[in-house]
Amino acid sequence: MLYPLSTLTLGPLLIGQGRYVRRVTPRLPEPEGERRGLSGTGPDLRLLILGDSAAAGVGVEHQGEALSGRLASRLGQQFRLHWTLEAETGRTSADVLAALAQVPDDSFDMVLVSVGVNDVTGRTGDRQWLKHLGELSAQLAQRFGARHILFTAIPPMHWFPALPQPLRWYLGLRARQLNALLEAFCGDTAGAHFLSVTYPLEPAAMAADGFHPGRDAYGVWAEHAAGVICELAPTTAR
Repeated sequence: MLYPLSTLTLGPLLIGQGRYVRRVTPRLPEPEGERRGLSGTGPDLRLLILGDSAAAGVGVEHQGEALSGRLASRLGQQFRLHWTLEAETGRTSADVLAALAQVPDDSFDMVLVSVGVNDVTGRTGDRQWLKHLGELSAQLAQRFGARHILFTAIPPMHWFPALPQPLRWYLGLRARQLNALLEAFCGDTAGAHFLSVTYPLEPAAMAADGFHPGRDAYGVWAEHAAGVICELAPTTAR
């Protein structure tokens, strides 16, 4: 009840703050660099990184510093990693689902998904959120043969420096609600895993816009994801 009540009582203020944030926050570009590659030696492992601006690496200058580059470097120490990045700024869960439908059929052992921040700001409803998660999981398993899908938790938006109060609190509340639904979904869905990352809560870990991960945060995310992938890989690598 707290979220709808807050929407009703704080609506005009939140709308005004949202417009202000969009106006003054710098729009950072997606980093340069390859979006697919082959690295390392060992058992073959095929990885798809899918999602929004964070998956795309916004906040750093090159993909080598972003999630994809960090993961490729880390996993390449143990596997012959075939990796692909399919991500774009601004995508909601519905957008990710639509984009995936346009990707040619392929085969992936693991999929790492980053989605949710734009569902928070875009006010995606609970039912829509769960519907999109279900369709996304089904498509990844059926069309792409993914055995494990790692859904990254929505980051702690209640801490984002770019957001003024009470907008920061409000979006953080909604992020926690969608995360709770995501975690429950993963618990009930075969092959789905809830990836909860403990980011360093300090300005230096954030990008210049105060909204996206910085180099340090991408490093923490990649290291945590790589650890989980390595644990799951014995039942996955081909």
